[in-house]
Amino acid sequence: MESEKRITFPLLMCVGAAVIGSLQFGYNTGVINAPQKTIEKFINATYVERYNETISKITLTAIWSTSVAIFSVGGIFGSFSVGLFVNRFGRRNSMLLANVLAFIAAALMGFSKIASSWEMLILGRFVVGLYSGLSTGFVPMYIGEVSPTSLRGALGTLHQLGIVIGILVAQVFGIESIMGNDDLWPLLLGFTFIPAVIQCILLPLCPESPRYLLINRNKEDKAKSVLKKLRGTLDVGADMQEMKEESRQMKREKKVTIAELFRSPLYRQPLLIAVTLQLSQQLSGINAVFYYSTRIFEKAGVAQPVYATIGAGVVNTAFTVVSLFVVERAGRRSLHMLGLLGMAGSAVVMTIALALLESQKWMSYLSIVAIFAFVAFFEIGPGPIPWFIVAELFSQGPRPSAIAVAGLSNWTANFIVGMGFQYVEELCGPYVFIIFTVLLLMFFIFTYFKVPETRGRTFDEIASGFRHPAVAGGEKHLPEELNSLGADSQL
Repeated sequence: MESEKRITFPLLMCVGAAVIGSLQFGYNTGVINAPQKTIEKFINATYVERYNETISKITLTAIWSTSVAIFSVGGIFGSFSVGLFVNRFGRRNSMLLANVLAFIAAALMGFSKIASSWEMLILGRFVVGLYSGLSTGFVPMYIGEVSPTSLRGALGTLHQLGIVIGILVAQVFGIESIMGNDDLWPLLLGFTFIPAVIQCILLPLCPESPRYLLINRNKEDKAKSVLKKLRGTLDVGADMQEMKEESRQMKREKKVTIAELFRSPLYRQPLLIAVTLQLSQQLSGINAVFYYSTRIFEKAGVAQPVYATIGAGVVNTAFTVVSLFVVERAGRRSLHMLGLLGMAGSAVVMTIALALLESQKWMSYLSIVAIFAFVAFFEIGPGPIPWFIVAELFSQGPRPSAIAVAGLSNWTANFIVGMGFQYVEELCGPYVFIIFTVLLLMFFIFTYFKVPETRGRTFDEIASGFRHPAVAGGEKHLPEELNSLGADSQL
C-alpha cells in the first residue's frame, strides 16, 4: 500500500512530459487576446498592400473573429480523432506524433507576417486547435493510466494546472513590452514550437501506458516491468490483478465505437455524466468572465487592466494548486458541487455589482472581488474535475470513444460561448451572468443526483457500479455512492 501513495521519479517524468500538451492548449487559448490590436493593425496593413484601400470594420471583425474561433473548430476535429490514434499507436506515441501539428502551426503563425498573409495565421490557429483537441484526450488518458488509484485525482488535476499555467504564461508574454508588440507578435504565436521540442525530447524517455500494453497489446511482461519502474517497487501484484480483471472484462465487452457508445444502454448513464460535466465546465461562464474582466477592470479605474487580468490568471493558477491537494481528500463529486455553487453565488454578486456600477462607484471593487472568487471556485471543481473523471467512468473498451465524445462536447460548448457571448452580452448587459447562474444551479442539481464519487475506486469498480443496478447489491459499494447514481438509474 505504501507504493500506492508514493510518487516516484519515473511517474513524475511521465506526468510532467504529458502535461506539456496541456500547457500548449492553455497557451494557445490565451495567447490571441493580448495582441488583438497589434494583429488587427497587421491585417489592415496587409489588406491595404493587396487592395490599395483601408479594410472595412465588418471585414476586419470577420477576419479577427475567424482567427480566434477557428482554434475551437480545430479542437472539435482533434478531440473527435482521439480514438483513431490511441488504440493504433498507443498513448505515449500518439502524444509524440501530435507534435508534428505543433511544429506546422508554429511555422504558419510565426511566418505569417513575413509572408503578409492572414490566411497563414488562420490556418496556423486551426492546426494548433487540432493539436490541442488531441491533447485534451491524450493527456488525461495517459495520466489516468500510469497513476496509482490513490493518486489518480491529484495527478489528473495537473492537466488543468498545465492549462492555467499556459494561459498565465501567454498573458505575461503578451504584454506589449515583452512580445505583444508590432515586431514580436509572430514570435509570440510561434513560441509554441519550444514546448513541442521539449516534449519530443522527454516523451521517448517515458514508458508506454502499462494498461495499454497489457490490455490492448497483451504484453504482460512489458506491462509488469513498466509498473515496477513507475511504482518504485517489485510488488505490483495488486495493480496487475486489477488490470487483468479489466482485461477479462474488456474481452467480454470488446472495443466500443462511438456509434455503439450511443446505442448501448450500458453506457448511457456514464456517457450522460461525462458530457454534462464537460458542458458544466464550458457553460459555467468562465471564458465569458475572462472576456469581460478587462472592461470591468477599466471601469474600476485600474490604470493597466492587462495586469489585473494577469492577477485573475494568478488566482486561476493558485486555486488549481489548492484543488491538487484536496481532490483526493474531499472527493471529486463534493468539490465539483462546491465549485458550481460558489460560482453561482459569485455570479449573482457580479450581476448586482455591474447593475449598480453607474450609481455606486465602489461597486466596481466588489465586481473585481466577485471575478476573483468566480475564478477561484472554477478551479476548485468545474476546471480540473471533468477532464479526468471521464477517464475514470469508463473501462478500457469504451474509454477512447468516451473521451472523444466528451472532448467534442467540451470544444463545441467552448466554440458556442466564444462566438455567442458578445452578442448575448450586448442584448442583456450586466444581467448576462444571470444566464450562467441558472446553468450553474442546473449543473449542481444534476451532479447531486447523478454523479457517483470515484475517489479511491479502481476503474473496474466504477464501471461495475454502472453495470449493476443499485438494488441488486452485487457490488460492495457504499450506499451513498450507489444512491448518487440516481434513483431512476436503469443500470
